[in-house]
Amino acid sequence: MPILVMKFGGTSVATLDRIRRAAKRVGMEVANGYDVIVIVSAMSGETNKLVGYVSETSPLYDAREYDAVVSSGENVTAGLMALTLQEMGVPARSWQGWQVPINTTSAHSAARFIDIPRDNIDAKFAEGFKVAVVAGFQGVSAEGRITTLGRGGSDTTAVAFAAAFGAERCDIYTDVDGVYTTDPRISSKARKLDKIAFEEMLELASLGAKVLQTRSVELAMRYNVKLRVLSSFEEPSEGAGTLVCAEELIMESKAVSGIAFSRDEAKMTVVTIEDRPGIAAAIFGPLAEAGVNVDMIVQNVSEQGYQGHKEGVTDMTFSCPIDQLKRAEKALLDARDAGTIKFDRLEADTDVCKVSVVGIGMRSHAGVASKMFETLSNEGINIKVIATSEIKISVLIDRKYMELAVQALHDAFELEKA
Repeated sequence: MPILVMKFGGTSVATLDRIRRAAKRVGMEVANGYDVIVIVSAMSGETNKLVGYVSETSPLYDAREYDAVVSSGENVTAGLMALTLQEMGVPARSWQGWQVPINTTSAHSAARFIDIPRDNIDAKFAEGFKVAVVAGFQGVSAEGRITTLGRGGSDTTAVAFAAAFGAERCDIYTDVDGVYTTDPRISSKARKLDKIAFEEMLELASLGAKVLQTRSVELAMRYNVKLRVLSSFEEPSEGAGTLVCAEELIMESKAVSGIAFSRDEAKMTVVTIEDRPGIAAAIFGPLAEAGVNVDMIVQNVSEQGYQGHKEGVTDMTFSCPIDQLKRAEKALLDARDAGTIKFDRLEADTDVCKVSVVGIGMRSHAGVASKMFETLSNEGINIKVIATSEIKISVLIDRKYMELAVQALHDAFELEKA
């Protein structure tokens, strides 16, 4: 039988009624002739509750026991889904990560897949079972300990199973009915996309879109797994949701496919550093060691060097997640105290946001940057930092202008039109 992977997120399995609704969808696919692998998340809010229990019990917790606790939410959902399917007359059983087994690295709470052997699940399908309900987000290390994949890990689990079993498609059921040109809560003109290329979805996910977890898109692109994002709260229909697929399956692309944004950004400037070979490594090495995720980087003429004619100095500006700003500051101050770098001061700005335009059509359409900058200028929005890639342009602007910028760019690129 052809295999279909179906993943249900926390909101889709938040109650027993929602689990029954999800199970009916699974039953429909079984009736269509598929053997189905169902990946489930914990019931909505359950993982946060379990994380709270761990933190309250042991602030400096053992990461192995943390994974043992927080992975239990998915085990409950998997068992309930299997029981519901059995009550419907669909032969099903649940699987925890170690039973498959889902072999991962030993990096607890941030594990990565090593391999997913097919033998055990294939044997059950051969016995007549039609559905394997697998607990997402978890695996097992070489030491035999339960591991977890990090937040959003159930998406990645679903794609990994689709790749391992050669699934016809991987359906991600969530609380939205697809991928939109931007967040519909920001722009009422946001339009649902029928198809989007892997590269575009990867950029949108990494730039702030919350529809899919970034690692799941990376994995889908690497193994060419067709992903479909759709709502578990709407009746199934032909062409529902958004298909995330290879670029060649999209006949013609607009210059821009979507607008992404992220509120949780901060900007830091290292003022008056030496302008010499190796200075960038001296700055970003300590940041990397401290686990700071640096995004946009600009090196510019120092105000002191410009006005005071002091040669050999420059300023370095970068952006990072706002919750990593203190860590970045400490890393740089420690490096200065250790004598590895010299600078006058650090300037931080936490009232910024990142807005990005994304589209594979940029490869063949000129003038996207010009139109973006002109649109922001017409709205009186000043750009602080710019970063580009082949299919995206990102700018850092004052956070108070975020919604205005998104709406203006959405209108400028006419994304409401198919």
